[in-house]
Amino acid sequence: MLIFKDVISGDEMISDSFDLKLVDGAVYEVDCARITVGNDNIDIGANPSAEDGGDEGTDDTASTAIDVVHSFRLQPTFFDKKTYMAFLKQYIKKVKEHMKSRDASEDEIKEFETGVKSYVSSDTFKKFKYDFYTGESMDTDGMVVLLNYRADDTPYCVFWKHGMSEMKV
Repeated sequence: MLIFKDVISGDEMISDSFDLKLVDGAVYEVDCARITVGNDNIDIGANPSAEDGGDEGTDDTASTAIDVVHSFRLQPTFFDKKTYMAFLKQYIKKVKEHMKSRDASEDEIKEFETGVKSYVSSDTFKKFKYDFYTGESMDTDGMVVLLNYRADDTPYCVFWKHGMSEMKV
């Protein structure tokens, strides 16, 4: 299995156990699912008495989450379009510096820049209806994951391809 880590923060962001779809050579889009977490039912072998009503009065701690967000402990953050675009400009510079430090070819860097421009100018991106998540460390310099919904209400996350490194486990 491959774990993809943010090259800036070192946070684990996604794994190849999810279906990664490369878009514009710059981002991976990953379809997500809503999952229920919590409300653990621990069976200790006792039967509730019919007189006391069984489970009445117990806390319902179940909640719904997005599987990728939950699995990689992504942390919510907030941006409006203006502040996100300012962040993205700085983030792209940091990713390019990282690419240069690992001796990436000029063609690879150009592919990254072209892909980012293409994705940012797409109709979906222009609508700018995203939820934003940082990695677990909440490093303000690290990748910000975008969460959006397809027309059929399927959630999906967007990860910047060149902002991640692969770690085989």
